[in-house]
Amino acid sequence: MGPFHNKPPTGRPTTKPTTKQAGDAAEAAASRHLEAAGLRVLARNYRTPGRGGGEIDLIVREPDGTLVFVEVRKRAGASHGGAAASVGITKRRRIIFAARHYLMRLPEPPPCRFDVVAVEADAIQWIRGAFDASGAG
Repeated sequence: MGPFHNKPPTGRPTTKPTTKQAGDAAEAAASRHLEAAGLRVLARNYRTPGRGGGEIDLIVREPDGTLVFVEVRKRAGASHGGAAASVGITKRRRIIFAARHYLMRLPEPPPCRFDVVAVEADAIQWIRGAFDASGAG
């Protein structure tokens, strides 16, 4: 064995995070941002059972009791409309489906809203009422 056998490789670029890792980091940043604004996180990555259902990244509660279903979008920049514009009709329908499923578990549904938190580079943009339950928002 040569003298460099146990030395770590040098000159290699740092490993780029996976899409899942980047998404998890964006959700964590969004969660911290909303908590700093006084909202309380009730659930993360809420999924409906079965195939073809929906998922909600964050479910939070405003101090006034409003239940907020949050889609977190991570983008490197604002090209192609940015993170908020990437929540298309199909995604909105899945979020609404999951929200209805979540609300069925409650004795009485509170006022609700659908928000998008866009994490782009080092900026966080919180879009309140980004769409409504009709899905066309």
